[in-house]
Amino acid sequence: MGDGDGGSGSTGVVAVLVIFIIVIVLALVLFGGRLFGGGKTTKVDVNVGTPSAPASK
Repeated sequence: MGDGDGGSGSTGVVAVLVIFIIVIVLALVLFGGRLFGGGKTTKVDVNVGTPSAPASK
């Protein structure tokens, strides 16, 4: 007799979970590169000089 109302609660929970998952996926796509360093190029200027020879006496 109450079979028609049994699924409405779980349907609402599923809808909220789907929306929550979509928000998480969009956040990872938009901010994932910044959070995990993807697409970031780091330029390191390595200026290595040889030590000068000690003055001989």
